[in-house]
Amino acid sequence: MDRIAFSIFGIDVMWYGILMASGMVLGTIIALKEAKRVGIKEDSVLDLAIIAIPMGLLGARLYYVLFNWDFYSQNPSQILNFRGGGMAIHGALIAGLLTGYVFTKVKKINFLKMADAVMIGMPLAQAIGRWGNFINQEAHGGPTNLPWGIMVDGVKVHPTFLYESIWDTLIFVFLWMFRKKKKYEGQIIVYYIGLYSLGRFFIEGLRTDSLMIGPLRMAQVISLVGVVGAIIAHIYLSKKENNKTKEDKQGEN
Repeated sequence: MDRIAFSIFGIDVMWYGILMASGMVLGTIIALKEAKRVGIKEDSVLDLAIIAIPMGLLGARLYYVLFNWDFYSQNPSQILNFRGGGMAIHGALIAGLLTGYVFTKVKKINFLKMADAVMIGMPLAQAIGRWGNFINQEAHGGPTNLPWGIMVDGVKVHPTFLYESIWDTLIFVFLWMFRKKKKYEGQIIVYYIGLYSLGRFFIEGLRTDSLMIGPLRMAQVISLVGVVGAIIAHIYLSKKENNKTKEDKQGEN
């Protein structure tokens, strides 16, 4: 399949960009729906999206550049060449969360409540975006004889983009069904980080294009941190909510 969807005034529009943009738009629509349900102003979500989306894209690019510094230090003009490829979802998440934290502090909005509403659509956006990897014939795994393998350069390989797309979709479905049952503010984002990191750790082990830090796959290191961090955050926030409930009951007595 051709990477170029169409051209406008001589500028090629890539399928990867269209899929990423589609995922972002859908994720924002879901965030607006959830924000309205939990009592967050929709304008606040839109204001955050206007800032966080470009910051997330910048973070995704700079993260990728950082771990390919040997090349980019010799080719600095390529650092901000987004069209040249090279984006990392972990960089986007880190930049997006930091932006959201600062935004909510300035606007005096509960960060965890906002994060739950905004991030619930994130895994679905990722699931859509991953199909851009299929079109670009990238982010695949090593050779396999499994019947669902795909052909890349004459070799049948693991479609790791598909594995992650399916995993992300399942995470979204779970979070969407669970959202009304959450016990504390921040539980959606904690579960998202934990579940995504768990799946990414194993999927990353199959890929052949991982960003490396010495002998380690960076995405797996970050994923382990994500799983451990999610467990710690869950324990801490659960205890905090339980203590608050006990104090409220004692106050009523």
